[in-house]
Amino acid sequence: MPNSINPVIETYSALLKTVRTAGLLRRRRTFYILLFAILLIALGAAGTGFVLLGRTWFQLVIAGVLGVLFTQFAFLAHEAAHHQIFASGRVNDWTARILGPLLVGMSYAMWVKKHTAHHQNPNTKGKDPDIHTGVVAFHEEGAATKRGLAAAFTRHQGTLLFPMILLLGFSLVMDSAKTLFGRRGVRFRYVEIGLLVLRFGALLTALFLVLPWGMALAFVGVQMGVFGFYMGASFAPNHKGMPILEAGSRVDFLTRQVVTSRNIRGGFFIDTLLGGLNHQVEHHLFPDMARPELRRSNALVREACARNGIEFTETSLLESYAIVVAYLNRVGLSAVDPFDCPLVRQFR
Repeated sequence: MPNSINPVIETYSALLKTVRTAGLLRRRRTFYILLFAILLIALGAAGTGFVLLGRTWFQLVIAGVLGVLFTQFAFLAHEAAHHQIFASGRVNDWTARILGPLLVGMSYAMWVKKHTAHHQNPNTKGKDPDIHTGVVAFHEEGAATKRGLAAAFTRHQGTLLFPMILLLGFSLVMDSAKTLFGRRGVRFRYVEIGLLVLRFGALLTALFLVLPWGMALAFVGVQMGVFGFYMGASFAPNHKGMPILEAGSRVDFLTRQVVTSRNIRGGFFIDTLLGGLNHQVEHHLFPDMARPELRRSNALVREACARNGIEFTETSLLESYAIVVAYLNRVGLSAVDPFDCPLVRQFR
């Protein structure tokens, strides 16, 4: 009887077994505890600096530092949500549920729902919420639906991407509120609401007690802008500009995850800067793999891809940004020209 099993599926099964045997799926609690301690010390230092500086525009430096630190905490929450830190799934979930609202300022429930759908169907039309057409159109069909000023914006969306992600932090807060105050059921809804109220209440109270109103508002703007920019710049290289799959496409798990993802070259600095997201291919193949093990699994994944003719993409960080901007501009050209007159067009 002929073997009807897809050889690529067998390859992933063998790859997963090899990775597990090599100990690459073991938990690295010491690494994460040390990282968390360093971030807490840095957060304490920023808070001390805030108190000592008092009423001065140099406080905007502290605001920028906080934006960076909150993004680093977001990476930790992301890893806990993927069960990369602890052996217990319940402990991981609660770690993410506390870190997200309390230190990052966004809902764990909102993030998990969206991110789980993304991991199941990366870059798949109608299934991956990360390429859902909103302000930005990620494929030609989405761009073609734009009209008027939205179309004018979309035609230059790649060029406008980085200024636009300055607002991502505010968008994540709004999405969190929609999730937590929406009609759909949310587990531990009031825990998250309470942590978010505590977090924003404490931050805003400290700001308006120490700083004049104008300076306090500028502090919020800089902190949220840096946070949004850092988050957006960290996630943008991962899938944007990579192949987009049709909703009904039948693609095996290994191929789907590899061809839609992009790795970013670099050593320890890039690993830290991007929170391990630079190993996007390995992360999608082994979502619960701890950050320090992602680099070690790279050679195994490349070998499996080479044997099966699956294209493995890796670029520098700046190169990835250039690819993303060019791709979004190219997609944006599919938008209806807001200055195009239908009456004139029919006589051309």
